[in-house]
Amino acid sequence: MLRLIVNRLLLGVLTLLAVSVLIFVCTQILPGDVATAVLGQGATPEAVALFRKELGLDTPAWLRYWNWFVGALQGDLGVALTNKRVILDEILPRLRNTMFLAAYAALIAIPVAVGLGVFAAINEGKLSDRLSNILTLVAISLPEFFVAYLLIIAFAVGVDWFPSLSTVSPGMPLGERVYQSTLPAITLTLLVMAHMLRMTRSSVLSVMSTPYIEMAFLKGAKRQRVITRHALPNAAAPIITVVALNLAYLVVGVVVIEAVFVYPGLGQLMVDAVSKRDVPVIQACGLVFAMVFVLLNTLADVLVILVNPRLRHKR
Repeated sequence: MLRLIVNRLLLGVLTLLAVSVLIFVCTQILPGDVATAVLGQGATPEAVALFRKELGLDTPAWLRYWNWFVGALQGDLGVALTNKRVILDEILPRLRNTMFLAAYAALIAIPVAVGLGVFAAINEGKLSDRLSNILTLVAISLPEFFVAYLLIIAFAVGVDWFPSLSTVSPGMPLGERVYQSTLPAITLTLLVMAHMLRMTRSSVLSVMSTPYIEMAFLKGAKRQRVITRHALPNAAAPIITVVALNLAYLVVGVVVIEAVFVYPGLGQLMVDAVSKRDVPVIQACGLVFAMVFVLLNTLADVLVILVNPRLRHKR
């Protein structure tokens, strides 16, 4: 088991290394010149050349990547082109806001999705099960920005329960922060809950056809007890995987949601950096998103190994 865990961790490190190369390459092959885009069309050729030298664009690409990656390992993500501020100082408060929003949505989505998934499996084929299938398919089909605008129209414009813009700031009381973040959190919850609910239901039902479940029924156990005491623990591995993937989406996929609600998170910072062609900030945001995604997926692999007896013990 230890070897499997170490292999998963090494695979996560290699994946992050490959993603860092991909992020750097994608930002370098963007059309146009970064120096000209930042300085504007009115900049003189001498100013553009000096700015390119300041950015290190006159050095080979592999050397620029190496310097950037080594600096990132040391906690130095560079300086923003637009405001000359240290990128790490810009990212950390935004990352805290994004993690707060993701945690808020996860606290709602995970227990509700797993509970409804088990409830749907207990009532397989009944009206509640069919209704949950229809509603989850509708939720999966709707674009995230469309769901966000519907919630704004319903709860911000229609009844004025929540603000349409989620304005949070450092030092804000927890209650006010929760209130300001409710609409984007509900939007994220609706988007990820459908996937987790369907996977929980499918995983539980797939275990229901195994011989030991049939033996439990033959002994007279009720369906609810069989599912909660026998089927659910053995269906935990795929549920953990889909929960981890959706948790990663809560952090990585908030770009559109934060842009809609003007939420001051890492996704909004990345959108602003793209509009201003601030390549170092784009690279830093992409690397942070990749680290969170790889870390959560690696954690899911380790948890699956720990909860699966066939992986914990030698055959």
